[in-house]
Amino acid sequence: MAEEEQGQEANNEPSNGGGDGNRPAFGSGASSFGGSGVPTPSGGRFDISKLLDAMVKYNGADLHIRVNRPPCIRVRGELRNLGTTLLTSEDTMSLMKSITSERNQTELGEKGGSDYGFAYGDAARFRVSIFKERGNVGMVMRQIPNKIRTFDEIGLPPVIKDVCLRPRGLVLVVGPTGSGKTTTLATMLDFINSERADHIITIEDPIEYYHPHKKCVVTQREVGIDVPSFPEALRRALRQDPDIILVGEMRDLETIATAITAAETGHIVFATLHTTGSAKTIDRIVDAFPTNQQEQIRTQLSTTLIAVISQLLLPTADGKGRVAAFEIMMANDPIKALCRKGETYKINSHIQTAGKEGMILLDDYLFNMWTTGKITYNDMMRVSQDPEQLEKKSREYTEKNKRPPQGK
Repeated sequence: MAEEEQGQEANNEPSNGGGDGNRPAFGSGASSFGGSGVPTPSGGRFDISKLLDAMVKYNGADLHIRVNRPPCIRVRGELRNLGTTLLTSEDTMSLMKSITSERNQTELGEKGGSDYGFAYGDAARFRVSIFKERGNVGMVMRQIPNKIRTFDEIGLPPVIKDVCLRPRGLVLVVGPTGSGKTTTLATMLDFINSERADHIITIEDPIEYYHPHKKCVVTQREVGIDVPSFPEALRRALRQDPDIILVGEMRDLETIATAITAAETGHIVFATLHTTGSAKTIDRIVDAFPTNQQEQIRTQLSTTLIAVISQLLLPTADGKGRVAAFEIMMANDPIKALCRKGETYKINSHIQTAGKEGMILLDDYLFNMWTTGKITYNDMMRVSQDPEQLEKKSREYTEKNKRPPQGK
């Protein structure tokens, strides 16, 4: 997704370690932001508001708080220090307590970790994870854009709009952590909210994007605050006159089974998984069930699955932001038959030949991005699902067009 990260002023350009003398490194080798805007603590104490201001200013993706190193933020995929002062155990504890409720602090003490959402005024929202490590408190805060992006802004193919208007079935948005799944789902739900007069129920841990009532009635439930668990929330949702249900993450067998049942009983269900690729996603769901139930689950998936959207985030070729790469699988009759028979290894070949239906393999999407100069050759190959085949395809393209691979 086009999560554009603003460039720094020239005198504040971040630096990394090396021998050029212009880019000093601190702590464990991450680069550092210089200049007067660095939120350096006064009297050895850190101010969370200054750290969050820096996150907003530099459009950081994540803020890391850890003992024995400076606070650091992830910008354009790389961790960069904020100043040079090392955090102490007292600093990290103080920063955590300054934004964490008693309930979450209690959960931290009892379970060693807790997650929640945090609004920094009107400037930004954050998904916060606090945890214990080596006897100290650590914290990671992921910035969530206040503005829900459009299909064009994140590069979602138009065929996904048709998916959003389907009355029933299961839609999966998959990818590794930090690949923009939540942003993609927020965009899809906002489109539904603007086009359909229905009831949307979201089940999240924590709530990240707030959706106002537009054409739809929107119910957003946060696990741990509004409801104890994903399975419990899903069971209750089926009695709340839902049309669209979003499951923030299908973490366990019970949640997966209930989500599939909801899709079977006349609702459209959107959910995420930490997988990459359509075939692997189907295998992951089936393998979550005992062997004696797997044939039944394949049959259920073959009748309920609408689409699998697999995505990754990569740095742009100019280094000024990040852009999403997608794999789109639409569950047409041949795909459903492969799913029912357990022949998922044939799915990629079918996707490759079904471009007219809006399908595309991740490697083909990456190749198109490289040939149009959106990403570098090295980044394309780094995340390729079939590097050998993609390298061959790239070499043939280069020889035909006399264009050397970027970044190689």
